[in-house]
Amino acid sequence: MANNRKLFSLKLSTASLVLIPVGVGINYVGATFAQLLKLPLWLDSIGTILTGVLAGPIVGALVGALNNIIYGLTQNPIMFVYALTQIGIGLLAGILAHLGAFKKLPDAIISGFALGGIAIIVSTPLNILFWGGQTGNAWGDGVFAALISANRPVWFASLLDEIVVDFPDKVVVAVIAFLIFKALPETLKAMYEDEEIETF
Repeated sequence: MANNRKLFSLKLSTASLVLIPVGVGINYVGATFAQLLKLPLWLDSIGTILTGVLAGPIVGALVGALNNIIYGLTQNPIMFVYALTQIGIGLLAGILAHLGAFKKLPDAIISGFALGGIAIIVSTPLNILFWGGQTGNAWGDGVFAALISANRPVWFASLLDEIVVDFPDKVVVAVIAFLIFKALPETLKAMYEDEEIETF
């Protein structure tokens, strides 16, 4: 995981360049899986978090942004604007990992709530600006519709719409990313811990 000197380095090592398409692929598969099964989760940031943990916040942010650009082009144009959310998730995941938040499962769960918080903060204004407050997730939008029917403000309904989806989603994906990270060989992890040796 990133050390102080390279935490926000814009130099990308060979290992990081190889990791980026892998992270995007993991995100893409997760999002497609959730969409096909109509799950109450997104599952589209596993790769963003994992790459942030392994290679730092810049790589995590790149993976998140590229994921939404590609997914927007191939599956759902709505996802373009949420590249901002994925960037925030990637940055925060890298910072949290640097602080040791992905060394133990309880810490990873707490990190999931923090990641959910940043997703809610970034996505709620986007939902209101572009989609009238809805998320596009049937479960969250059901909460939104109920609150609007009860004459609650749009901002409040949109906030709760995000909360009921993003907190569970980010805890789940943070745990999945943690389990993948823990299962990786130590030699592979060491490539990212020492990646300042070979950079472009």
